[in-house]
Amino acid sequence: MNRFLCLFAIVVAVTNAQNYKCPNDKYGQYEDDVQCDKYYECRDGIAKERLCPDGLVFDPSIRKVNKCDQPFNVDCGDRTELQAPKGKNDFCPRKNGFFAHPDPSICEVFYTCIDGEYIENKCTGGLHFDEYTGTCVWPESANREGCVEGKKELKDGFQCANEKNKNDDSGQIIAHPHFAHSQDCQKFYVCLNGIEPRELGCADGEVFNDETKRCDAPNNVPGCEDWYKDDPKN
Repeated sequence: MNRFLCLFAIVVAVTNAQNYKCPNDKYGQYEDDVQCDKYYECRDGIAKERLCPDGLVFDPSIRKVNKCDQPFNVDCGDRTELQAPKGKNDFCPRKNGFFAHPDPSICEVFYTCIDGEYIENKCTGGLHFDEYTGTCVWPESANREGCVEGKKELKDGFQCANEKNKNDDSGQIIAHPHFAHSQDCQKFYVCLNGIEPRELGCADGEVFNDETKRCDAPNNVPGCEDWYKDDPKN
């Protein structure tokens, strides 16, 4: 049965290539009218049907010999058909490309697939993976349904209370809000992109000023004046 299918596919490919008319006798590569990952290679006026590697599509505007690219970089237009997927596992539904985690509730993890082998990647800063652009974007831009947002928490229990797009007194957006540590004058917290917590610290001899959101002299921060009183280095 498999032998028959292979023979049938070869016959169809040869027939399609014979039906395609090369525009001239020069070497060139030309897109198929209906299948985005199929193209014709013309040499001396004779066409041969070719397929991009599974997961890639043909872009006639590329000047390089290899005109197969990621789908999010190519406008296929009416060329909506594709070859049958040849992926080996759930992480690589096709052998090449960038794919979201198979669990739709896990939106920050994605996979880079090269010839069926995958590498796991993770978006940072609360971003979600967007298959339409192949990049990590803000959740509202990805607009993916079913994502489960797990609030990130430091060992001492600190969490960022959704501080994204918080404005300062002048109305400017604060990209990475700063917060004083509840028990250590030298330390402070930063919420990367407003949602991912990090613990940082001022240089020796300085404390965090929650009013100015900067490291400052202890005398300028009420309650922290004597923070270094027993420190032999100060």
